[in-house]
Amino acid sequence: MSCSTASASRLARLRAAYASAGAGGMLVRGTTNIQWLTAFDGVFDEEQAHALFVDGERAVLHTDSRYAAACKRAARAGGGEVEVDAARETHAAFAARLWGSAPDGAEAAASTSAEAPAGTGEVAPAPAPAQRADERLAIEDSIALAEYRRLERAFAPGSLAETSEVVFGLRAVKDACEVARMRAAQAVTDAAFAHIIAFMRPGMTERAVQLELEGFMLSHGASGLAFPSIVAAGANGANPHAIPGDTVLEAGQCVVLDFGAKARGYCSDMTRTVFLGAPSGAMLDAWQTLRRANEEVEGMLRPGVTGREAHELAERILAEGGFGGRMGHGLGHGVGLDIHEEPVLAPRNARALEPGNVVTVEPGIYLPGEFGMRLEDFGIVTQDGFDVFTQSAHEMVVL
Repeated sequence: MSCSTASASRLARLRAAYASAGAGGMLVRGTTNIQWLTAFDGVFDEEQAHALFVDGERAVLHTDSRYAAACKRAARAGGGEVEVDAARETHAAFAARLWGSAPDGAEAAASTSAEAPAGTGEVAPAPAPAQRADERLAIEDSIALAEYRRLERAFAPGSLAETSEVVFGLRAVKDACEVARMRAAQAVTDAAFAHIIAFMRPGMTERAVQLELEGFMLSHGASGLAFPSIVAAGANGANPHAIPGDTVLEAGQCVVLDFGAKARGYCSDMTRTVFLGAPSGAMLDAWQTLRRANEEVEGMLRPGVTGREAHELAERILAEGGFGGRMGHGLGHGVGLDIHEEPVLAPRNARALEPGNVVTVEPGIYLPGEFGMRLEDFGIVTQDGFDVFTQSAHEMVVL
């Protein structure tokens, strides 16, 4: 699904958000936030080389010659909602120019490598303070200190309004385009799971399984990987973020597989634990408890439930099964353009979930020196419940 027409509604939400904070415009610097607001496809990489200026009349993307042509093509595809400006100047100078006028004789300041093509040695004018009567320009709290100092020099005292994750917060409610792309990403991920359980067997290394898993996703429709895949056998599974290595899969172990594909920029996230031989004892008890925690939380998620309440239910079920205190991490997190977004299912989140929130549900049990396991789906909070994107079943997989 094309998201090219989504920019107008996203920019409208941003304008309402910064206006409620008493600002007349906003400068956005985070590349993923800019990608979301512009809805540009196939343009951005991980470099923080762009700035987006938004006020009540316009949205202007400041970029450089490396990205200008692609940005202009994307802007045309989006109906001209976003203008593209490739002027050779700092982002601070760009913002001040659009916010107001700078008098002659402004002090010069060197651009950083993120604001101009590497090696140009470009020097851009930093304008003297510019003002709009009774208005402030909102800026993201993620702006680097050096850039913040440049903005301070470019604007009159009191003209800047610092914010806290304004765009990141807006991204917590997904639109139909975003949901379609995450469903597509998860379809690749589900197919990869079916492939890998037919492939893996005792005697293989974790790294060999990881390479096969990731290769399958990339060759079966993924535009990229949501994150480096985790394959953790035996005692390594007790480390939630284990890095696959030369550990050999052995009979009697359980193996944690945590992985996800990307589809047109959007992530999926899934974890399954598979068994190399039928489990018994504590391992079987852990699996049964883990599955119950996952399924009961997914059954209770709906608008009005808080992230804290969801986490606490999972912890309660784990404790009832004899595994209290054995999770150690939050129950879940938001997913979108980034693999970790808002909202979170964790003790720190007392805010109610709302329709459009996409979250993971991933209870885990970790016994250091013995084994670990996790069962993770992700899906969207709807008006009356939780719609799970993950299609792979919860039945025990024994190889």
